[in-house]
Amino acid sequence: MTLNRRNFLGTGAFAAATLAAPMVRAASHGKPKVVVVGGGAGGATAARYIAKDSNGEIDVTLIEPTRMYYTCFFSNLYIGGFRELSSIGHSYGKLASEYGINVVHDWAIGVDRDAKTVSLAGGAKVPYDRLILSPGIDFVDGAVPGWDLSTQTKMPHAYKAGTQSELLKDQIMAMPEGGTYVMVAPPNPYRCPPGPYERVSMVAHVLKETNPTAKILIADPKDKFSKQALFEEGWQKHYGGMIERLGPDFGGGNVSVNADTMEVNIDGEIVKADVCNVIPAQKAGAICDAAALTEGNWAPVDGHNMQSRMDENIYILGDSSNQGDMPKSGYSANSQAKVAAMAVRGSLTGSRVFPAKYSNTCWSLIATDDGVKVGASYEPTDEKIASVSSFVSQTGEDADMRKRTYEESIGWYAGITSDMFG
Repeated sequence: MTLNRRNFLGTGAFAAATLAAPMVRAASHGKPKVVVVGGGAGGATAARYIAKDSNGEIDVTLIEPTRMYYTCFFSNLYIGGFRELSSIGHSYGKLASEYGINVVHDWAIGVDRDAKTVSLAGGAKVPYDRLILSPGIDFVDGAVPGWDLSTQTKMPHAYKAGTQSELLKDQIMAMPEGGTYVMVAPPNPYRCPPGPYERVSMVAHVLKETNPTAKILIADPKDKFSKQALFEEGWQKHYGGMIERLGPDFGGGNVSVNADTMEVNIDGEIVKADVCNVIPAQKAGAICDAAALTEGNWAPVDGHNMQSRMDENIYILGDSSNQGDMPKSGYSANSQAKVAAMAVRGSLTGSRVFPAKYSNTCWSLIATDDGVKVGASYEPTDEKIASVSSFVSQTGEDADMRKRTYEESIGWYAGITSDMFG
């Protein structure tokens, strides 16, 4: 169901009453209200920081359809057998009980930017003074001919963690001896740039133990990818002869699929897949389109505070935002959420707002105790969030360094999930 701003204008007595109300600190509606849509690394962090730092001066409502949130980061480690699925699942109990956040489990389906209300699938309308949108990604229709959401059980994307992750892992474990796993990789930009290639590493790790004659084929529309030299070194070291990648020069950008026959057409050559992991092209979460806040596939924001460039009362975080140089990652969304939370709190209560600074690190596991990373620090300009320094693991690093890098990622996971969910 697609709703847009026009659907809501001037409708309903409640909307009219909200339009008449002052923006903040209004005696007629009590404390200022912040609504956060999306309970992942961006939304949960922003909701928690606003509630925690405002000391009860702001009412915070978090709208998230699922009761248990499975992090996309570290879901590849579940597929590789390094984590249980339960270890990447998190509830919203502490956000409600310890921080007083009103957690609503429903789908946000529309935003009336004039009335400043969010419409829910269940029929309610939630008023806001400031709205934070952090809905993650959705997929571009028709990006891979033959694939759509109706085929995701046969050809899972597993790029929203949870049941899709379980499905993909089950399919991998059920592959026939010597079978073929095909990944259709996404074009830029997309969530977690190293993610598809860490997944290939984890699939290879499983197959090396359970089905060593199986093959992995990557159809990739990109000329190059994040940490490419590190992944290729690791694949040669740990999984020699198992993984083949077809880039655009070899037809990897001209792919269609047939879920009924489990066939993948790569530039005219038909490949029979036992498992086909289609990761389509991506775009901002649908609520951003419904609120008419996108240009192209993404929602442009001011890098100084993550404020929408189309509505000063709305902030857009994480994967959905078009912000500049930061990759679409859980770390980035968490970093952006703290900047936005400070800006929102400042605008509603007059609290001090410090200049924005951002950071990101993306860790990837290639094999047991073989971890690599890439990261950067960022500062805002008037045009975008710009990278100011960066680092990346080096090829040829010794085993102790790679083990420490992996252990560092374990510590980071515990830290960021505590930062998100309390």
